[in-house]
Amino acid sequence: MQRLRTLLGATGPRALLSDGRLAQSVLPARDRPAQGWDVDADGFAAVDLLIEDGRIAALRPHQAGMEGLGLGGALLWPGFVDAHTHLDKGHIWARRRNPDGTHAGAAAAVAADRRAHWTADDIARRFAFGLRCAHARGTVAIRTHLDSYEPDQARTAWEVFETMRRDWAGRIALQGVMMARLEQYLGEDGEALAALVARTGGCLGGILRITPHAGETEVDAVDRGLDRLFTLATRFGLDIDLHVDETGDPAASGLRAVARAALRHRFGGRIACGHCCALSVQDEAMMTETIALAAEARITVICLPLANQFLQDRVVGRTPRWRGIAPVHELRAAGVEVVVASDNCRDPFYAFGDHDLADVLRDFARIAHADLELGAWADSVTRLPAALLGHPPLAIGAPADLVVMAARSASEFLARPGAERVVLRAGQVLDAALPDYETLDDLSGQTAGA
Repeated sequence: MQRLRTLLGATGPRALLSDGRLAQSVLPARDRPAQGWDVDADGFAAVDLLIEDGRIAALRPHQAGMEGLGLGGALLWPGFVDAHTHLDKGHIWARRRNPDGTHAGAAAAVAADRRAHWTADDIARRFAFGLRCAHARGTVAIRTHLDSYEPDQARTAWEVFETMRRDWAGRIALQGVMMARLEQYLGEDGEALAALVARTGGCLGGILRITPHAGETEVDAVDRGLDRLFTLATRFGLDIDLHVDETGDPAASGLRAVARAALRHRFGGRIACGHCCALSVQDEAMMTETIALAAEARITVICLPLANQFLQDRVVGRTPRWRGIAPVHELRAAGVEVVVASDNCRDPFYAFGDHDLADVLRDFARIAHADLELGAWADSVTRLPAALLGHPPLAIGAPADLVVMAARSASEFLARPGAERVVLRAGQVLDAALPDYETLDDLSGQTAGA
């Protein structure tokens, strides 16, 4: 890989990358070769890719004997797009652990940490640490949810976000999501929240938590809150991205409620629902009916395999009985677009992670039994999240933002987490190192090197 890095680093404004293996699923249909595409058992095909002046000028099936920079069959990926993160709460594990590993424990720990520590400087340093990790790993666009439960803290988080969005423009495209309770959108507060999001080109979102009126059922209250949310999204021209059914309760019906609200309002924007774990523990009839509604409403489901496996079905002293993720194969079979994302990193909701979508996809493939069709799922961290965020996909004329992995097959890719890679931005080798953990030591009261 070092030889390849050196060769790629020596290329000029025009370079032909020969014999890389690219998944057909990452390309828009219009840019897929009409013929000669020889897809292997993993879902990848050998391609030649021409770069001119930092952009993709041509892409065609590999022709033996072509002069160019030979990749030797290395897997070739578009820049990764992470559609669900929490950069404002990342990297607090050292000062605020999850006491029991449960979702309730995570929520309580983060709330306590938010009240105690989340100044603009604290958020900005942890946020930037996460961006530096993602940048070095080959990520080109990120959507991050921003905790906005308290007015003063919400203003601080969004001010930091706007600064980061400006400072990182050209390296990572950032999009924010309002992480609020559904009831916060009611009344004048909802107008103010929507206006704040609209100023940054973000999305309305959060959790389906609302207090019912006297005599009102919880289902009716959620419908009332969703009607307000969709009305605001339509008025301000915003997309919607919600945390839904992040539980092992088979009675959870958040995805169904969102789908019905979208159909009721004939909503024309993009809708994403993250988690949707409860679908996997519902009976077949209810699951099938809910998935059909989600497909009709054109909802994208975002699977968060790492945090979901970490939190779901966790009971102290008992082995978990299920894997915690949404039924991704059934969703895809029904026509629902499924995106895979990293979610939390080194905070009470997930104690590990490094903002590396390649590693997230590796774990997803094993957890979801997508390992035998990795190429078909390559779009879940590239083309599909790019469309969700409005980011340009890998295509003719697009920037040559690419990742060349030190692997030639799905087996080699899955076998070595954190595998070496060469990241190209606008056709040039990216020189970006991962940040040292010790740079955040003072935020948790640690001593560097301790």
